[in-house]
Amino acid sequence: MQKTVLIVEDEDILREIVKDYLLNEGYEVLEAVDGNEALDIFEEHEVHLIILDIMLPELDGWSVCRRIRKLSDVPIIMLTARMDEDDTLLGFELGADDYITKPYSPPILLARVRRLMDSRYSSVGKVPNEDTLVSGGIHVHFPSRTVTVDGESISLTHTEFEILTYLMRNSGIIITREQLIIKIWGYEFAGDDRTINSHIRNLRHKLDNKASSIVTVIRAGYKFEGKA
Repeated sequence: MQKTVLIVEDEDILREIVKDYLLNEGYEVLEAVDGNEALDIFEEHEVHLIILDIMLPELDGWSVCRRIRKLSDVPIIMLTARMDEDDTLLGFELGADDYITKPYSPPILLARVRRLMDSRYSSVGKVPNEDTLVSGGIHVHFPSRTVTVDGESISLTHTEFEILTYLMRNSGIIITREQLIIKIWGYEFAGDDRTINSHIRNLRHKLDNKASSIVTVIRAGYKFEGKA
């Protein structure tokens, strides 16, 4: 099935360039020039990934991301012309899966789109017939990408879901930050330890330590420990 990308960008030239790259790659493309239009399109169409500029008229990208995350775990790549690390961390805390600073290379953006699409929707590389993953009180159902903790459903972003399941599959084993980067992002990482820490902090908050513990191993990485 052809996948649909929503580009939310008020700069016409940039939007057209990105659109051309995506169309050439075989994606269907929807376009929005402000935050309110983006939300309207998202409600009316099936969207598989969003490229979301932060500085938008009427409703900024952060607000759009926050509202979409209440409804969906669709992958979101945020774009910004600002170089502030705090902006990057805020984007991740609101549920963004990736973050690119302008000016950027369209082929690099396309590579990141492809990576998120493959990890979110492709069955290649997944363990056959593995529908569920259970550890302590955490139950993961892969076909629906749902997670429950002690019977209560929790909402995870695409990246949080990938990190959690990777750690759960390697329960008790120390996973380095480098291993997480390669597994989750799969390309040259533009962030730093604070970026990864932000995702881990969000996961810990949502899991609430009721059924698991994601342990930080100083100068080594992270380890998942399920509770009985």
